[in-house]
Amino acid sequence: MGKRRHWIERLAHVELLTPKPEESLVFFRDLLGLEVTAQKGDSVYLRGWGDWFHHTVKLTAAKEAGVGHIGWRTESPEDLEEAARFLEGKGLGVGWAEEGDLGQGQTYRFRLPDGHQGELFFEVERYSPPSEKKPLLKNRPQKRPYRGADVRRIDHVNLYASDPTPSRELFQELGFKWHEGLWVKNQVEMAAWMAVSNLSHDLAFMRDPTGAKGRLNHLAFWVDTEAEVIRAAELLREAGVFIEYGPGRHGISEAFFLYVYEPGGNRIEVYSGGYLNFDSDWGPILWDFDDLAERALATAVVGGPPPESMFAYGTPPVMLPQS
Repeated sequence: MGKRRHWIERLAHVELLTPKPEESLVFFRDLLGLEVTAQKGDSVYLRGWGDWFHHTVKLTAAKEAGVGHIGWRTESPEDLEEAARFLEGKGLGVGWAEEGDLGQGQTYRFRLPDGHQGELFFEVERYSPPSEKKPLLKNRPQKRPYRGADVRRIDHVNLYASDPTPSRELFQELGFKWHEGLWVKNQVEMAAWMAVSNLSHDLAFMRDPTGAKGRLNHLAFWVDTEAEVIRAAELLREAGVFIEYGPGRHGISEAFFLYVYEPGGNRIEVYSGGYLNFDSDWGPILWDFDDLAERALATAVVGGPPPESMFAYGTPPVMLPQS
């Protein structure tokens, strides 16, 4: 087996689109507890209190909810150049941005196989807290604010795909490890969970039942304990936020979860736990979609069966085919 590429270091940020920018900002800032770092045009830049980068969420006003783009940081300037050449050779390149976004340097933009927009960069601005937010602990970017659900950091993004296989294969070529999958008779891929880090996953693809392209399933944020997920559920419910599923524990990833809809319509997960994987040749672990008991276990060890919307609803919203 050849040496695995490792051009990409980590998930850096996700741009979320919202038709209700003011309400969405209140949700992310006051209820989830994200910190606002900048505003520019129709966008607000936010980060978790434990995120070291300038921002990990770019919230942009738009006609429809959805994902604008996903940003990944490379391990070096040379890796950025190599990854750009690779994507160009795949016919997926959009090109070098004339000007990088706030908080980042030279940026290469590309298309994922299902139409999602991605970007790669290396140079990144580190968050520098004002004096009133300077932390006691030097290994934290700022004081913990203890606001809302108090999410610590961005964790992962889950994207719908009309066919997950091309997207999964592309990111394997980019150096991601394929940890787990959900298949029909080992012939049709329904979902893939992948990581470029040691997390159970920082990227996932799920088959879109509508056949649409470029949609978002969810964006997830990390809290340190299961108790904090439960606390978030109580806080969000009291605030009138729609809770779709959870709290519970997934079989796949073994993580504790809570799924809600933010005011713009995007699904957001509050997430904790899950296994770590330090092996380069581990997996993939494949789960049988046709075995109802196994599928139920993959979805939730604790928390009961998911609502149908978990595998159908996404943003932008699309009607399911009548058949």
